[in-house]
Amino acid sequence: MAVNVSDFVDDKEVINLTKALVQIPSVYRPNDPVGNESRAAQFVYEYLKNLGFEVYIEEVVPGRPNVIGILDSGRPGKTILFEGHTDVVTEGDRDAWSYDPFGATIENGRMFGRGTNDTKGNLSAAVAAVHAIKKSKLKWNGKIILCIPCDEEGMMIGIKHFINRGWAQGVDGAIICEPEENQICITQKGAMRAVLRTFGKMAHGAMPLAGVNPNTRMAQLICEMMVLEEQEKQRVGEHRYLGWPSITPTIILGPEKGEPQINVIPDHCMTTLDIRTVPGQNHDQLRTDIENILAKLASKDRDFKASMEVIESRPWTETDLADPIVKASIASYRAVVRKEPIFNGVPGATDGTFLHLAGIPIVTTGAGDRHIPHQINEYIDLAELVEASRIYAQTTLLFLND
Repeated sequence: MAVNVSDFVDDKEVINLTKALVQIPSVYRPNDPVGNESRAAQFVYEYLKNLGFEVYIEEVVPGRPNVIGILDSGRPGKTILFEGHTDVVTEGDRDAWSYDPFGATIENGRMFGRGTNDTKGNLSAAVAAVHAIKKSKLKWNGKIILCIPCDEEGMMIGIKHFINRGWAQGVDGAIICEPEENQICITQKGAMRAVLRTFGKMAHGAMPLAGVNPNTRMAQLICEMMVLEEQEKQRVGEHRYLGWPSITPTIILGPEKGEPQINVIPDHCMTTLDIRTVPGQNHDQLRTDIENILAKLASKDRDFKASMEVIESRPWTETDLADPIVKASIASYRAVVRKEPIFNGVPGATDGTFLHLAGIPIVTTGAGDRHIPHQINEYIDLAELVEASRIYAQTTLLFLND
């Protein structure tokens, strides 16, 4: 390739688009259309439309739309997809921020604000990369899809809707635009979320034998989860990129409904489990293991009554180093950065989980310190962000013209 397409990336476009998106709050708040993704999605829709892209906007649920942008070469070939979500997590306590969380303040080469890092910056980098390809007039084959869904930070209803609508059909490889310090992540942890409940009988705290305490039963259950976690660690070991699997109780409520009181034994208790899995683990088997633990505890205690509800299951993903989307990412990094890439894994689940389940090989990469998402004073290094955009552009042509 005589001309490097990454040279057509406009640094100012990457930065200005990021700034504009960060300044549009898109925290999901029920019954608050101003705070949801609608304004950010509409902005991206109009932006892509003005650039001459084929663009669609589809409401997943009221106030929460997906945007789909398409650039077609007009020649047969492969299809590459870029995914970057419009939603961000809550800013939390605004008084704890040193900057306006939606001000997109630039200071010492960094932009501060909610979504700069996760992941409006990388969404902007992807848009600018595809725009660079359009401007370059270079010959390329196939098609580029920009998938810009809602609700990545929640139950991922946006990407599920995108796939169910058929948009993912025929996609040959996908780049998931998340903050990974421009490292090439070829694997990501799975996520399994479960709700455990224990059931008892209300009684006065001074007369515990008159009731059945679900809290002590829940304590036993949580201890068993710690044992199961250790067994899984011993069985699968520490993954090269993802580290250890985990089973983490995150919420404990006793009672789950009703008013708790210090001198009342509740009639039920609830805890949630955030289970993170690595290659070698099977979610169905984990579910069976937990059900067996419930049965074991019940066999030892006639008053032990419990249930498990799995509310989400997102399996781990892994893409082979020989896959064309990985090879293109490697070659692009070398061409743009002029260094050897660093390989890694994503510690959490992404929208890429469901694209993987749809049969699409994925690579997760993008600018931003991977430990900064969801923190106070979230930021992105602008030089790294522009670098990500150049890598995206180069990856696209290497993949499509291979």
